[in-house]
Amino acid sequence: MICKDDIMNLHTDIEAKIGQKIIVKGTLGRNKMFEKEATIEKTYPNLFVVKYEENNRNVTYSYTDVLTRTVEVQVLNGEEYSPLIPPAVTTKC
Repeated sequence: MICKDDIMNLHTDIEAKIGQKIIVKGTLGRNKMFEKEATIEKTYPNLFVVKYEENNRNVTYSYTDVLTRTVEVQVLNGEEYSPLIPPAVTTKC
């Protein structure tokens, strides 16, 4: 279960990384995956905006997309990318 605090914490984490390069991974259906480089542009209470490098297109994702692992986000920390959220751990709200 996703807690309201989890969403608020993720919002705060992503807000602190505005302007940083990330890699976004997800599925397009029918076993098709995508992986694109982007930059975090803006954050809002329920979603955040990233700008893809390859086509200068803005795309929005919700924090629940990240928390449910529908979309995986890795952040550039110096020279390497690391996951935005650690591996899944069950917690109670």
